[in-house]
Amino acid sequence: MTRSKSGLGAAFVGAKLTVLSRGHVLTLLRDDTPAISYPNMWDLPGGGREGAETPLDCVLRETREEFGLVVPPALLTYRRYYPYPGGTGGWHFGAVWDDLTADMIRFGEEGQGWQFMPAAQFVTHENAVPFLQERTRLFLDVLATG
Repeated sequence: MTRSKSGLGAAFVGAKLTVLSRGHVLTLLRDDTPAISYPNMWDLPGGGREGAETPLDCVLRETREEFGLVVPPALLTYRRYYPYPGGTGGWHFGAVWDDLTADMIRFGEEGQGWQFMPAAQFVTHENAVPFLQERTRLFLDVLATG
């Protein structure tokens, strides 16, 4: 069920990933540093593009750096491009990984901590990155409708 919303070949600045495991979303509590966007808020794996990375390479690298996870690319069954003003954009991927367990995670150097947050809690949490809540809702809707 790969869902794609154009954007192939478009300029992009980064990529994020909603990892759903048994009804929970893998989340990261961002550092509480005023110099960063969305300080002290719940975030998803992913981040900025390095060099000539593809969107997939970017999100897989970021997830490996942040959580020590090597996500099987075949699990990323959802992908959508979001254009930004100025001609760039960002990618959002979604994966269902029910075999993912806490002991597989090796938390990296960014962020204050992580948790498996119930999906319904993440999309309504008052302290989660708002645009990622909306993108996660869309991914969950696609899963629900098949």
